[in-house]
Amino acid sequence: MAKIVPLNKKTVVKKRTKKFARHQADLFMRIQNSSWRKPKGIDGRVRRRFKGQLPMPSIGYGSDKKTRNILPNGFKKAVVSNVQELEMLLMHNRKYCGEIAGNVSSKNRKLMVEKAEQLGIRLTNGGARLKAEEDE
Repeated sequence: MAKIVPLNKKTVVKKRTKKFARHQADLFMRIQNSSWRKPKGIDGRVRRRFKGQLPMPSIGYGSDKKTRNILPNGFKKAVVSNVQELEMLLMHNRKYCGEIAGNVSSKNRKLMVEKAEQLGIRLTNGGARLKAEEDE
């Protein structure tokens, strides 16, 4: 069967790819790699948005609505746990690709991969947990 390609592959433009650094994360080792927390101090320079300070996350950094949540292969991701959920993607196989959930057994995973091949649905992790059985 031919490889499934997305309906329209629009280039994804990210306004910012760097993570937002927490205020004073460069001064303290314990918060060096921590996620963003909004500064809440009464005199905080970052909270008051003074020139030359760290940028704060805001709605303006959001992605384009048309390209939001799109994977590099051009599809949006839908997590599927069984064959019935996989069949629901049949009508949207040019927009969504399936990702088999982590708690699916290798036996059911094998069935789902075969069914996806028949229905023409692309899977992001179709080869996971299948190689070990083929070797034996």
